[in-house]
Amino acid sequence: MVAFGMQLPVQSQSTLFAQPWEATAGVTEIVQAAQACEAAGFAYVAVCDHVAIPARAAESMSTEWWDTIATLSYLAAVTERVRLLSHVYVLPYRHPLMAAKAWATLDALSGGRAILGVGAGHVEGEFASLGVPFAERGALLDESIDALRAAFSAEFPSHHGHRWRFDAVGQRPRPVQATLPIWVGGSSKPAMRRAAERGDGWLPQGPPEGGMEAGIRFIREHRAATRGDDPIVIGALSGPLVVGEPGWDTPRCFRGPPAKVAAYLRTYADLGVDQIQVGFPSRSAGELCDQIAAFAAEVIPLVNQ
Repeated sequence: MVAFGMQLPVQSQSTLFAQPWEATAGVTEIVQAAQACEAAGFAYVAVCDHVAIPARAAESMSTEWWDTIATLSYLAAVTERVRLLSHVYVLPYRHPLMAAKAWATLDALSGGRAILGVGAGHVEGEFASLGVPFAERGALLDESIDALRAAFSAEFPSHHGHRWRFDAVGQRPRPVQATLPIWVGGSSKPAMRRAAERGDGWLPQGPPEGGMEAGIRFIREHRAATRGDDPIVIGALSGPLVVGEPGWDTPRCFRGPPAKVAAYLRTYADLGVDQIQVGFPSRSAGELCDQIAAFAAEVIPLVNQ
């Protein structure tokens, strides 16, 4: 069975993916989308993470990036079952104890629905503004994952790393989940290696070199070599989808009747993918919610039949 999730609208508005209606939308619309995903049986809803966009990048990226923890915490209060994912949280920006406190609290508030998706980050000017060395972001992410594992597993954790050290300091609330999942984002070889060695799941961000089949094979082989038979959740990105034939221009979008969309998504399932993040072009929040409902009713049963 393949699970499905969706990056929520409004909370991040890069020109690469935001729809025009999102510019004047707000809390009401993001709640509508999250609740539509929950009603559709989606496994998770996701939000992004940026702290401060350099002016030279703002034209393409915009500066509209809602705080990850604040947004997911708000959504925890207006949903009951759907899981809450960061895609992705840039751990090198924060001290691991600060990140652990935030995520353990989110897990407690949501009744154990948090999934911590992490990444190394890519905006060099953002790193500079935060005083974090951009060239060290991969090593910082590796160490931060290890430090968070320690903080999630014990009230009084210890960590002695190159960048961060702590002993004999306690944190509550504790996560509700026995293991708060950490899914590692990225499609480069270092990112996939990190997912295999340190992650509970992999969140691709674009096709890896050689395609998805080669990427999945690399992760599974490296996982077996470093972690034995520990399971790992393999993700995929569908790209924009439309169920049916839209009456408006939807470039770079896979569209068609439910059977055609399902057949396309089954190509990922056949590769051994466990979850697929989908997205739907739309002209309003209502149209987006209609697409979510149609996808759940007409496509998902065909993918998982």
